[in-house]
Amino acid sequence: MVKDHRRGIAAGIAAGALWGLIFLAPELAPGFAPMQLSAGRYLAYGIIAAVLVAPSWNALRQRLGRAEWRALVWLGLAGNIVYYVLLAAAVQSGGVAMASLVIGLAPIAVTLAGSRDRHAVPLRRLAPSLALSAAGLACIGWDALSAPGTGSLPGLLCALGALVSWTLYVVGNSRVLARITTVSAREWSLLTGVVTGIEALVLAVPAFLLADGMHDSAAWWKFVGIVGAVAMLCSVLGNALWNHASRALPLALAGQMIVFETLFGLLYGFLWEGRWPTMSESAAMVLLTGGVVCCAAAHAPGKPGRGAMLLKVAP
Repeated sequence: MVKDHRRGIAAGIAAGALWGLIFLAPELAPGFAPMQLSAGRYLAYGIIAAVLVAPSWNALRQRLGRAEWRALVWLGLAGNIVYYVLLAAAVQSGGVAMASLVIGLAPIAVTLAGSRDRHAVPLRRLAPSLALSAAGLACIGWDALSAPGTGSLPGLLCALGALVSWTLYVVGNSRVLARITTVSAREWSLLTGVVTGIEALVLAVPAFLLADGMHDSAAWWKFVGIVGAVAMLCSVLGNALWNHASRALPLALAGQMIVFETLFGLLYGFLWEGRWPTMSESAAMVLLTGGVVCCAAAHAPGKPGRGAMLLKVAP
């Protein structure tokens, strides 16, 4: 139990380190529209996933029912297609810091959503963690939105839409994985990739055929390299690690692991911009990390959750 708990936390941190790269992709390909970045990434994800899952495809199909396939369809849309279109638009309109700030609210939203799930601890024990996370995000927000020339209303609205879409995915994916025991975390990630790749085919038509602007061959090869790398690192590897964390950890604690996406996204942004973090950004990173530590301590194995406490007082 303790070993699974620690491995789940390690997997969540590793997933966040990989997911943090998605904030850089729109900056690396500024001439491409958000729909093109999303379609390209998930077409690549679908192709890679199809190749990797092909040897076990027939066996996997027999282990899934209609409910699981429906879940894969809406999870692919919410957590991949819709989320990344909105995120890329937010980054290009409002900048990396503003997008990181808003998406950074996801840990709080997911933790609150998971506070009544099985193995959840009482919400009052999560209060210190949530307070630290909120304070950290406030520091990022103050620094990002007070700087001249940063942020925009369309970018903010896109970031809020991405937050809603991402929260729905994290909560829904965790609950589906808790119910399904016939596939591994890696297999579920690959199946999600195959379904998302099919959905991306529909998005690719307006994204590439109806979009304005021309690019030379060098720009297209750079685009292919960027979306391919993001698909492999963030989608294939990152999602598999996240699925492992989702199975090993209570939803409220897994939600806090999303903080590392924000932390690593900020770190990569500092490296890209060639600067050190400001005082506010440094304070934010310390506070966000403290929030995760407090949440992990509240969920430490051996501490009674809500269900165990009720059993303790039951006659």
